[in-house]
Amino acid sequence: MDIHLSTCFIAVDDHDKALPFYRDVLGLEVRNDVTFEGMRWVTVGSPSQPGVEIVLEPPLADPNASPADRQAMAELLAKGLLRGVIFSADDVDAVFERVQASGAEVLQEPVDQPYGVRDCAFRDPAGNMLRFAQRKK
Repeated sequence: MDIHLSTCFIAVDDHDKALPFYRDVLGLEVRNDVTFEGMRWVTVGSPSQPGVEIVLEPPLADPNASPADRQAMAELLAKGLLRGVIFSADDVDAVFERVQASGAEVLQEPVDQPYGVRDCAFRDPAGNMLRFAQRKK
């Protein structure tokens, strides 16, 4: 059996803030931009991974969700508690400089980890933690 990741989801509260970060700062390409029932989904991906897509979705993409559930999700997102994503990179230090220059909140400067990677971490405009890891050679 051979399985591969095709799609993952990251909750964002403002696509107009998230899109420039993921597209312009991280260099991901926009593959789709869809609105439906007052919600928006933007699909991005790395040009070097055409088979993997990241969907930037509303925090609670369910038109039948209660106002209380929507509020709870918005609060969790604001605290950075919904999602965490780890990207791999060839040069974590260069990624760090680029993302830091964008004004993103730094959670961790590049550091060599005892489990074999050098990594750093930021928050995206919605508060999600994003890590960037480079395998040690």
